Amino acid sequence: MIYKRSSALFAAAQKVIPGGVNSPVRAFGAVGGEPIFVKRAKGAYLTDEDDNTLIDFIASWGPLILGHAFDPVVEAVKERAALGTSYGIPTELETKIAELAISMVPNVDKIRFVNSGTEACMSAVRLARGFTGRDKIIKFAGCYHGHSDSFLIQAGSGAVTFGSPNSPGVTRGTAQDTLLAPYNNLEQVEKLLKANEGEVAAIILEPVAGNMGCVLPKEGFLQGLRDLCDAHGTLLIFDEVMTGFRLAPGGVQELMGVKADLVTFGKVIGGGLPVGAFAGRNEVMSMLAPEGPVYQAGTLSGNPLAMAAGYTMLKYLNDHREVFKSLEEKTAYLHKGLDEVMKASGKTYCINRVGSMISLHFTEEVVDFDTAAKGNNDTFKKYYHHMLDSGIYLPPSAFESWFLNDALSYSDLDKTIEATAAFVK
Repeated sequence: MIYKRSSALFAAAQKVIPGGVNSPVRAFGAVGGEPIFVKRAKGAYLTDEDDNTLIDFIASWGPLILGHAFDPVVEAVKERAALGTSYGIPTELETKIAELAISMVPNVDKIRFVNSGTEACMSAVRLARGFTGRDKIIKFAGCYHGHSDSFLIQAGSGAVTFGSPNSPGVTRGTAQDTLLAPYNNLEQVEKLLKANEGEVAAIILEPVAGNMGCVLPKEGFLQGLRDLCDAHGTLLIFDEVMTGFRLAPGGVQELMGVKADLVTFGKVIGGGLPVGAFAGRNEVMSMLAPEGPVYQAGTLSGNPLAMAAGYTMLKYLNDHREVFKSLEEKTAYLHKGLDEVMKASGKTYCINRVGSMISLHFTEEVVDFDTAAKGNNDTFKKYYHHMLDSGIYLPPSAFESWFLNDALSYSDLDKTIEATAAFVK
């Protein structure tokens, strides 16, 4: 494919935007080459500035569960924009989406809307510290919770891609309050809790990780964390920015039957617009200002355009729950096809999948950050560009989950399987 226009746009962007992008993974640093620039999208397809059409497997990193430019969402945003784009004053719509979200998610009494997943996770940790009166948190290597200082200690995704999981600018004091454990390792979590008895406010994790590829919790891992938190007076925070309203209407709490004290959301809840949220039971959420002493605020929180998009998306998913089954069936079909061609090739690989999240790794097993890091990234780079030239847009990093959307056809999935077969011949 020809990317002449994208190349020129990238050169222009580099003169005025650091690295030419507004989020590091977009720069193609993990796969080499130059990023494509998109001018429009519809359904399962992207069209770049050179008029190449690509099958999309990132869905804006998860939120576009029904595909790009989903008509009901587009119409809702248009109608709302005509009434004003921002007020900084409460609207009825904020209550309506809050009521809907709470009705869909287990173990949640109240929800606060913010503007991004990063802001949601940062606020949830502050609330946990205020509620418990403790300073430390435990996070897991390879889990990414946004770019707030507390979380850039062996973060996954972009931080790993660029080789600097401990970002300059993060203070020593902040780093000391963030304890690190390997994902899927209860023994290490228990050791950290005992070594810091009475000091750990919260354990935060992606209950299904998506920032070291798709990594599933081992059987008993999430319940084990719940039990440890109960024993040590520590709050359990599920970062469901990626998984919330995607893997099930009620997210991982519903899917795997484990309750968290706080849950963070983003992606799907905004229908493609910038939205985040954090939610929990009354006892914890009542500590939040103006009801309680823990301060959090935002001029654009509850923005009417974002609320209109999010409400329309969630209502559709709640009313058409067959979407989750359809997505799971399509992802299972892709999994089966990829597994067959990879097995026939004799190459070392593993495929991780849950619901509509999936990832292909060029290594034997991926259960945590260390095993994900053993993947053959040189092979992934070649695979990535082969797929791109075949008209298929994958996440431009080996440390990212693929996100399917329901607009994908089985023909699109067949094309993806066939392109992979051509690569591994």
